[in-house]
Amino acid sequence: MDSSAKITSKGQVTIPKTVRDALGLHEGDEFLFRVERARAVVSKTPDFFELAGSVPVPAAKRGTPWDEVLRQTRAARAGHRR
Repeated sequence: MDSSAKITSKGQVTIPKTVRDALGLHEGDEFLFRVERARAVVSKTPDFFELAGSVPVPAAKRGTPWDEVLRQTRAARAGHRR
């Protein structure tokens, strides 16, 4: 799908309705601009809270402090590099 829009004198752009609908954008949503060579890619900022519970965590690992998770992960990766 291609859509076009004009930039105002203040540098503002109205996102076409077809694009807002396709991305599920609503008032107050945040989105990301990424420049790839000579074009800009616009994407909706993911809501990581919607992902909560989507990755199973073994009961023994639940409640592990984040710094401990990072330490264990780094140690495991360092062991694989040898």
